[in-house]
Amino acid sequence: MTKSPASPLSRRSTLAALGGLALLSACGRTGPSEGGSGLKDLRDRPVRPLPPGGKLSIDDGRYLIALSLIHPDPVSLLAAWSGDVNRISPEMFAAFVARFPALADLPKVAQSGQAFNAEAALAARPATALVSLDAGPSDEQAAQLESAGVSVAFIDFFSHPFENASRSLALLGGVIGRSEQAQAFNAFKQVRLDRISSRVKALTPEKRPSVFLEPHAMITPDCCASPGKGNIGDYIAFVGGRNIGADVLDQPTGKLNLEYVIQRDPDVYIVTGGPHLARAGGFVVGPGFSAEQSQAGLKRVAARPGIAALKAVRQGRAHGLSHQLINSPIDIVATEVLAKWIHPELFGDLDPRATLDEINSRFLAVPYRGDYWADLKAA
Repeated sequence: MTKSPASPLSRRSTLAALGGLALLSACGRTGPSEGGSGLKDLRDRPVRPLPPGGKLSIDDGRYLIALSLIHPDPVSLLAAWSGDVNRISPEMFAAFVARFPALADLPKVAQSGQAFNAEAALAARPATALVSLDAGPSDEQAAQLESAGVSVAFIDFFSHPFENASRSLALLGGVIGRSEQAQAFNAFKQVRLDRISSRVKALTPEKRPSVFLEPHAMITPDCCASPGKGNIGDYIAFVGGRNIGADVLDQPTGKLNLEYVIQRDPDVYIVTGGPHLARAGGFVVGPGFSAEQSQAGLKRVAARPGIAALKAVRQGRAHGLSHQLINSPIDIVATEVLAKWIHPELFGDLDPRATLDEINSRFLAVPYRGDYWADLKAA
């Protein structure tokens, strides 16, 4: 049963907490002191490195991807995970299970955005709980875990990716003793971000194309979901585009009226999709789908009333991108894809496929297979 932030521990969760303290004591943890590690999370709270034998719980499956960037066996680090397969895609989950079968039987904790369950977290006996900034436990619940000997670290790869992703990966590296590997990936990513930012910084507003990005297009019959300020909207701004949703939506996501989209008539139209849109007939992409299936889904999305009349669709500037790729610790690939779509004349030399291949070969314990983006072909 999920407890409210102010509820006391039940007898069952108290026993779990005591069991967790016993385990941590056996691992050599002596109390709340951070041992001078200097590690701090995104709330500027001190965080302990994992003790010998200590493990993590994660409230977002995409943190498994982050750990996979810096550790050859990320599943061995986990006491529990969120089980949110769709956030990494069913195909990626299957690839992880094929490589690390223990993932299939790991205990589950609540995923970010759901009510936090202190009992489940304590019962898994992690040494450290990795939780999502702005979507994880309340302050009272975090204190509850800390009082039971569980270090709590707030991280973020998705809400404010350009501010927090590299810092979060560096923190993960410090917690698991893989700082050198985290630094290597962050440096790899920063070189590519700098290449993009150096070219767009001098663009005047009139040189920034208007962009309508519709996440999860066709997941519901109505139109039109859109990023606002923050989250995916940050990517559009970073690569030199003007997100039409940011002009009317103060939150990271929201809805636009189709009439507004038609009136703005954006220069570029981008949809996100993935395996979760197969039943709805939307844009599907990834290792489980052929190029023909991806193209067919993208055509259905772009053929909807109102959308089909947009100049972006008529002029060959409509595209589809895997949602699992942009909301990912390897979002540098999606950033390069967006840059090429929004400013093809500035970024003709970028090669996102080569970037993904290098990430696969140099960093990831479980590589990404297949294609993750597509351009709408002329009829």
